[in-house]
Amino acid sequence: MRYLPHTADDVAEMLQVIGASSLDELFSSIPQDCRTKGDLKLPGPVTEWELNDMMADLAQAMAVVPDYKVFLGAGSYQHYIPATVSYLLGRSEFSTSYTPYQPEISQGTLQAIFEYQTFVALLLGMDVANASLYDGASALAEALLMAARVNGLKKVAFSSLIHPHYRLVVRTYLEPAGFEIIELPYTSEGITDLTGLKGIEGLAAVAVQSPNFIGCIENLGAAAGLAHDAKSLLIASFTEPLAFGLYRSPGALGADICCGEGQSFGIPQSYGGPGLGMFACLKRYVRSMPGRLVGRTEDRDGKPGFVLTLATREQHIRREKATSNICTNSGLCAVTSAMYMASLGGSGLRELARLNYDKSEYLKNELRKAGFGIPFSAPTFNEFVVELPVGSEAVYQRLLDRKLVAGLPLSSFYSGMANRYLLCITETKTKKDMDELVSQLRACYDI
Repeated sequence: MRYLPHTADDVAEMLQVIGASSLDELFSSIPQDCRTKGDLKLPGPVTEWELNDMMADLAQAMAVVPDYKVFLGAGSYQHYIPATVSYLLGRSEFSTSYTPYQPEISQGTLQAIFEYQTFVALLLGMDVANASLYDGASALAEALLMAARVNGLKKVAFSSLIHPHYRLVVRTYLEPAGFEIIELPYTSEGITDLTGLKGIEGLAAVAVQSPNFIGCIENLGAAAGLAHDAKSLLIASFTEPLAFGLYRSPGALGADICCGEGQSFGIPQSYGGPGLGMFACLKRYVRSMPGRLVGRTEDRDGKPGFVLTLATREQHIRREKATSNICTNSGLCAVTSAMYMASLGGSGLRELARLNYDKSEYLKNELRKAGFGIPFSAPTFNEFVVELPVGSEAVYQRLLDRKLVAGLPLSSFYSGMANRYLLCITETKTKKDMDELVSQLRACYDI
């Protein structure tokens, strides 16, 4: 809704035009007993997000089913989206645009995607980014295929702490093509055990996710060193790009290819979709990159312009030289994330990332003080694992009945993870929300 403020002079001018001497005269036709007496009892100034919460609380008083408090992440994250994003995205130039095959009539779309590529390359510390892929899972699979093309090898290794769904997608892509896949275990600290890489020959790539699936920050520098010693490429995957507002970028730590999910940058969770596959690499590998790339050029008159270039799939070149069969990019989602990054800026991303980190550390410390276990010692970002006493399944269900989702049970993804839950905290959770979670858990266990 647009907000159009008027000055006293504006109001006086409008009253003069309609022939009224005052606002009271303007509303004189309304009976006295139907008018508000005195000033409206409005609260003091609040932020946009606090106002949204206030309106939600008012609406909830009439709702049949109250909202759940959800402490879930695991690859899909709830973040506040600036009003600038939803407003700009509603403009028809963006919402109705499609494949920019004809640059002479697609300059706006091409420039928007070019800006997105620039932001992604800066965020990830890489030389070049493409115009996006479908989602984080397909981006990781395409990254491994790209590494195989670069090295001419069909053996890859990836961490068991990469998102379980991503690993399933990778196997769906690679196993029918005859790839040998090595899955690396994890340590008691909650990071990938890289010792198994020593002595492996013929390895095309090593893939590690940071922050990993259980929220821990991986040692990408060590992973890069071991991968390069084995003459292979390091692929840095991610599900939460906001972490790079606080931690060093994958490119700065030696990654050759960086890929992951960009949903948390301005894209609503929306029942699991759509997603955004971010993909970037070093410049020397650009001709092996899948998908499309928008480039900036000049026409014959020297005027700057944008074109679709290096779109090396079967439709454009001979099949044997194609880098992928990716048919399109997540164009609208990519532009959305560019709007989000532009709205926050570099300092905004740092501030927001720090807020996410601080809030998750607060909840982690409160749970620890309450007597609950934090099994992994590695640094985390906005997710971490908590270990509850025996009988956690019944407690989890009891909290669900109270409209509180206490994280993601990990027992279905990893053996030895019984009674362990992955909790996620973003800027959308208040201190009251976190204290309530701790209080409910303590009450369930009579602590």
